[in-house]
Amino acid sequence: MDGMLSQDEINALLSGINLDDEASNKSSGEELTLEEKDAIGEISNISMGTAATTLSSLVNQRVVITTPVVEYATWNDIIDINDRPCVFLQIYYDEGIDGNNILMLKENDVKIIADLMMGGDGLNVDQELTDLHLSAIGEAMNQMMGSAATSMSSM
Repeated sequence: MDGMLSQDEINALLSGINLDDEASNKSSGEELTLEEKDAIGEISNISMGTAATTLSSLVNQRVVITTPVVEYATWNDIIDINDRPCVFLQIYYDEGIDGNNILMLKENDVKIIADLMMGGDGLNVDQELTDLHLSAIGEAMNQMMGSAATSMSSM
């Protein structure tokens, strides 16, 4: 495994998303209102704070998050600003909310988190990205989003 997503894998991840519609929405001036941005920012801050606390307990390290910045973006915008290769994790909500959470991490960060989860010092990152790394980061994302969803449900 080389850790790189093929174009077919990227297309599969984005299936069902019409990039043309997203681009036309942005170019047509569709934006979030200030109230919508504030609400999304507050929900994100609370739920991701809970997720960061969960990650902190998994890696036995302090995890600090920043204040969320809410803005409208297309998939192309997101792809353009992220480093490659990266690891893309996506969790869909089954009930209550229609949507998903996406976490994009640098390959090296995935290796550090996996090493810390396995009891290492976070410095064992010279090896290739493996299924073990992907499994560890998948479990971390699962637990983080589980605690975030619990936090959101209490709002």
